[in-house]
Amino acid sequence: MFHQYYKWIRCFHAVAKTGGFTSAAHYLHIGQPTVTDQVKALEERFNVELFLRGGRNVRLTPAGERLYGITQGLFGQEEETIQYLQSAHKLEAGLIRIGAVSPPIALELIRNFKRAHPSLELTISIGSEESTLHGLQDFDIDVGIMVEPPPVQGLHTIAFRSERIIAVVPAGHPWTQRLSISTQDIEHESLILREPGSKTRQRVERACQHKSVRMNCVMEINSREAILHAVANGMGIGFVTQVEFIPLPGLAAVLIDDEELSISYSICCLSVRTDRPLINALLTVALESR
Repeated sequence: MFHQYYKWIRCFHAVAKTGGFTSAAHYLHIGQPTVTDQVKALEERFNVELFLRGGRNVRLTPAGERLYGITQGLFGQEEETIQYLQSAHKLEAGLIRIGAVSPPIALELIRNFKRAHPSLELTISIGSEESTLHGLQDFDIDVGIMVEPPPVQGLHTIAFRSERIIAVVPAGHPWTQRLSISTQDIEHESLILREPGSKTRQRVERACQHKSVRMNCVMEINSREAILHAVANGMGIGFVTQVEFIPLPGLAAVLIDDEELSISYSICCLSVRTDRPLINALLTVALESR
């Protein structure tokens, strides 16, 4: 029923807010007679006096004061809504949700994005390739950072960056005295590997297979951080990308001279959402920071 009286109440609110019928007309961008007629119609329909009119002076009656207290909340929310939409249009407000398989890659992108759009909000969720893809398809996240995502219909993908895989060894390991190692050197080591679905593990296994290198996996851990701690405790050697290496006490990073040992990260979103302002802004930053 409210919509039937919206124009009348809107004119009342404008007069109460601005202090006069002329100023209310300017505020609403309509003619003063229209404002006067709308307020009069409201008063007559509900048989209530809302303003005390004395020449150019307009004062609220007690009933008008109470009604204005209500309309301040009502139209205040309306104005707040318009202000928010205007801010969103200018990329001054809004939230973008990012899912990623690599915290360092995601955080670097977020840092660059916040520099370009400091007032925008971001959330980040770290998970597997599968969970990130499902998050995009279920609209739980807006943008995903994945390693060579599958060619899924409706998925928009842009190449972001490539990272070399390195060996992580305990401090004092003989490899720390060398500039780099070869894939063949891996054969005689105790290996701590990620779970079978890990892209890092897949790259290491593929490189070893191509070089006919036998792998001695002594432990599987589904966390790169846990692998680093296991290596630091002398339980074997592990593999991470250079950007993911954390220089913990008791650890050292060793380069592997094998171009096959690299990972390519991509930025993904649903094709139907590429023109969304926030998503488009993030993709632009990603392209500029490659």
